Amino acid sequence: MCTVIRIITFLLNEENGGRPVAINRPERVTQRMIAELAGVSQATVSLVLNGKTDSTTRIPAETRQRVLEVIRETTYVADPAARSLAGVGNNLIGIFTYEHAFPHESSDFYTPLLTGIEGAAEQIGVDLLMFTSAPVVDGRRRLFHENNRLRLADGCLLLGREMDADELTRLVDSRYPFVAIGRRDAADGRIPYVGVDYGGATAQLARLAIDLGHRDFYYLHLPFAAESTRDRKDSLSAEVESAGLSVTMAVTESAEGADLDLAWAAIRKAQPTVLFVEDAGQAEALRDIAVADGVAVPEQLSIIALGERTRPSGHAVDFTRLSAPRQELGSRAVALLDQIMNGTRDSTELAHQQLVSCTVIAGATVAAPRVGSM
Repeated sequence: MCTVIRIITFLLNEENGGRPVAINRPERVTQRMIAELAGVSQATVSLVLNGKTDSTTRIPAETRQRVLEVIRETTYVADPAARSLAGVGNNLIGIFTYEHAFPHESSDFYTPLLTGIEGAAEQIGVDLLMFTSAPVVDGRRRLFHENNRLRLADGCLLLGREMDADELTRLVDSRYPFVAIGRRDAADGRIPYVGVDYGGATAQLARLAIDLGHRDFYYLHLPFAAESTRDRKDSLSAEVESAGLSVTMAVTESAEGADLDLAWAAIRKAQPTVLFVEDAGQAEALRDIAVADGVAVPEQLSIIALGERTRPSGHAVDFTRLSAPRQELGSRAVALLDQIMNGTRDSTELAHQQLVSCTVIAGATVAAPRVGSM
């Protein structure tokens, strides 16, 4: 016997236990088609798809099983937009990045972070949906734009060094579930986030240099107003000033576009005994420039990186640095978002705003200063 629905054909045969077998599916399978094949109403199919087959709906187990069997055979996928309008979750977590996530220069930050997100999403049984339709303009995407599809996901993780404060405020006011990765000051402190405690680790590294006898500090930081950049800068300044010292601050371009020869000329002129560099890749490059200029590291100049490479760079030097637990950052952000969307899964209420501690790596690029070493 053959049942034909529009241009989709199914066979029911005895060898397959009377179950429908798809012969051709050139058109999207609909709930109506599922209902006709299963011999039930479209309302029954909707209840099964939406997980509302509890005791109050009184759908017999045999009927529910028959609908599910047809769904499996036809590889039907529920329309996420329709499920959202019906107030039903899609088991989708969105990922929105304010800048491109996959360029080579971004991989140190994003690769371990996305690994942590993926593992945590798998544990709670949700799929990930990356929002990439918004173009990057002046180095940043816009969260709200004409093709916004944010509500296809039940909630969203926001990634990026710098985020638009007005957009974050608008998003939190809308009550859409989201978690920002990285500490955020916007919306009068109402932004849910999981960030890195860069300030605490930077202070620890500053104290290490002070205890070794360093008195001439120089800090090369990136040209961002992001909280992560400010936390490093403010913490270093506070720690050095508390010891009655001062630090020379200088800004460089982003990691890939910086003129580090020009930056090195300014450092050489300032004659510091210890150099702090926000970007780990720039710290590596500056170390090579210093050595080529006849300055020994760390004997004549100590270098501390306030970041870490997570991919092979071909650089054999073990830098004194801070190490941010980015994989843990990703997994904890998923856990917090899951709590916001669905309520706490255990008896422990997660903090609305969390900071994850860094590890300080002693490394081999810091030593006690020599008098007049540069």
